[in-house]
Amino acid sequence: MKYSLAILFSWVFLASASMVQADDNRAVPVFKDGEAQEVEAFKDSDFWLRHDLWVETEFDSDDDGKLDRMHVSVTRPRQTETEGLKLPVVYVTSPYFAGTSPSNSEHMWDPHQELGADPPERKLSPEVERRGMRPIISKSHANEWVPRGYIVVHSSSPGTGLSEGCPTVGGENESLAPKAVIDWLCGRANGYTTVDGFDRVTAGWCTGKIGMTGTSYNGTLPLAAATTGVEGLEAIIPIAPNTSYYHYYRSNGLVRHPGGYMGEDIDCLYEFIHSGDEAMREHCNECIREELFHMNMDRKTGDYNDFWASRDYLNKMDSMKCALLMAHGFNDWNVVPEHSLRIIDAARDRGLPVQVYYHQGGHGGPPPMKMMNRWFTRYLHGVENGVENDPRAWIVREHDDREKPTPYESYPNPAAKMVELHLKKGAPEQGELLLKVKGKQGKEKLIDNYSFNGESLARAEWTEHRLIYLTPKLKQPLHLSGTATIKVRMACDREAANLSVWVVSLPWESNRDRRITDNIITRGWADPQNRHSITESEPLEPGKFVDVEFALQPDDQVIPAGQQIGLMIFSSDQDFTLWPKPGTEITVDLDRTSFKLPVVDGKQGWQRAFKDPEPEEAPAEEAPAEEAPAQE
Repeated sequence: MKYSLAILFSWVFLASASMVQADDNRAVPVFKDGEAQEVEAFKDSDFWLRHDLWVETEFDSDDDGKLDRMHVSVTRPRQTETEGLKLPVVYVTSPYFAGTSPSNSEHMWDPHQELGADPPERKLSPEVERRGMRPIISKSHANEWVPRGYIVVHSSSPGTGLSEGCPTVGGENESLAPKAVIDWLCGRANGYTTVDGFDRVTAGWCTGKIGMTGTSYNGTLPLAAATTGVEGLEAIIPIAPNTSYYHYYRSNGLVRHPGGYMGEDIDCLYEFIHSGDEAMREHCNECIREELFHMNMDRKTGDYNDFWASRDYLNKMDSMKCALLMAHGFNDWNVVPEHSLRIIDAARDRGLPVQVYYHQGGHGGPPPMKMMNRWFTRYLHGVENGVENDPRAWIVREHDDREKPTPYESYPNPAAKMVELHLKKGAPEQGELLLKVKGKQGKEKLIDNYSFNGESLARAEWTEHRLIYLTPKLKQPLHLSGTATIKVRMACDREAANLSVWVVSLPWESNRDRRITDNIITRGWADPQNRHSITESEPLEPGKFVDVEFALQPDDQVIPAGQQIGLMIFSSDQDFTLWPKPGTEITVDLDRTSFKLPVVDGKQGWQRAFKDPEPEEAPAEEAPAEEAPAQE
């Protein structure tokens, strides 16, 4: 189908002609204290120019013999047309703009699956009913950035909206699509007025400096573009990005579902976003969902393979060269916090400009506007505002306003050191978690039963379905910063078992939003069959002890006085793992099991937390003033 822009461009010409400033006082971006300010001449959205186009890519993901074209929309101040003003671009791309499938639990994978067995059949999600009106793909971010002297560009991902191609959920075309748009903005790729025509559109109003941002999937795609090394992409601000689809749908060899989406896997997400051309859906379904996903995603073993490796952006970081401002929530159990930290560390190792903003909430949550403004002002407008000398880490402390994060030299806190803790027996009630344990503790057992969720297990005074070990009550706050690790010496009465670990703060305080609770400090999951490698499972020999060692999710949290820290070991996690039939018995060797927590000030900070606080010194009494002589 061909689309004409004649009406739109006629409106643009008339609006532009009527608004030309007679005194030739040209509007330009204004900066104060290192930040782009709102400019009165850019603020009136009635006079923003909006138009769309299709950018030609370098791939043909729908195999129709033609290079796929991406649907792109532009929102820019009228001065870029009437006064020849060139501005940098804030670019947002997404698979969600044209709508998503109304899928629900009946279209997810049934978690009732025995470990190592073939998964049950799944009911497919209904097809997406595409929505949206040209020329506007989305209005997001325009109100924040256009008045500050930026152009805002949106595009729909391959196989979504009016973009051609097939969705691949992390495939190469999802990196090359935004790269093509950036190439077009910089004059290196072709843009056309229609999806199948040859009337070209250029971006002469762009300075060639582009920044990207977005949340969740929309935050993943800026990283995807950055890993191509495309010229012109100067800075990105990913918010809660999924940086590895393996780490999203698996964990240390274990099939693990994202929090709140029990049974979802990569093929479900494909169906959720596939809003593209109806004529190509059957072909995309056959090539992508059936041949690529179902042959490679492996819900039977959960092992890491080439399919998952190709969807892990950490493997592609060598080409990245833009500045990175990362944002994430420590209580994000949808896209867990390891996603951001692994990329932050890799970017720092490559000498790239990096800042991180962490908050204590759940999924999403952008940095304060001031932080984002300084970032884009520095790297897109080129204003030397010293942002590269700002603190590397900004963390919202417990119960603080998200707009007022506390600055730190880095994350994890440079003063944090690992403190090794040991287990004192107590099952089926509560054992102890201590620096040192006197005497042999022997072995304790738990029986798997997914019917009990993690919260109920943590709160239980007596249960055979978990092992839990508590510290004494804190007498002073304890600051944790970094990634905890655990080494479990375990045996199982079967060839396979889930292994789940929670670190909690007790007593439990009820919270209406179970995704965001102060009681969960961190969590982790692993498949004991993958104890030696995540690429190859090795069945357990019933009754034989093995060591399973893995990292939990990164955190930065101050645990208040009066709480106890609990280490909970159990098997199937109702909210995250598969649900095999109850009854698997796991035995833990307490003397060969250890747990390491990252504590600010290390062992000294740990010991201080269990001591009575020093009494505050009473203010010295002031010496009485001399009496004034009596007045005569």
